[in-house]
Amino acid sequence: MAVHCATEREIGAALRAFAAQHQSAHHLAYAFRIKTEGGIVQRFSDAGEPSGTAGMPVLKLIEGRDLINVCVAVIRYYGGINLGTGGLARAYGGTAKMALDAARVGDFVEMQTIALTIHYNQMDAVTRALAKCNGSILNKAFNEQINLEVSLPKSEAGDFLSRFS
Repeated sequence: MAVHCATEREIGAALRAFAAQHQSAHHLAYAFRIKTEGGIVQRFSDAGEPSGTAGMPVLKLIEGRDLINVCVAVIRYYGGINLGTGGLARAYGGTAKMALDAARVGDFVEMQTIALTIHYNQMDAVTRALAKCNGSILNKAFNEQINLEVSLPKSEAGDFLSRFS
């Protein structure tokens, strides 16, 4: 499984869903790499396999392709044959490669969240401007004015703020 995840919470949900689909699997190794406000966070789990033989090959593949906001998980059913450390690393890394090869990879766009207060007559223009730059409204509160929390590409934030604040 290779999925887009922007937070550790999303990663946890994706891993729980994957594990639920494969309840009789013996091992669920994974690795992820996400961009946070504090920088890039990357982790892996060998899921009980010998240290560095399951999650590490998956993480190395993610790093090698310079991917951000991705989680790759590989399940393994034990079939009675010991693969050895090299065999495990090849099996997990090879399966992760197949998952990433089959995935649709898009460009990374760093998003920024902005709080904004606008007049009611600006709402349509804000909505159109957000749609044009692939932004979205995260929260809105209607009072004397409209208080918005929006997410948009960081490169568009300056122009957007000068236009609507």
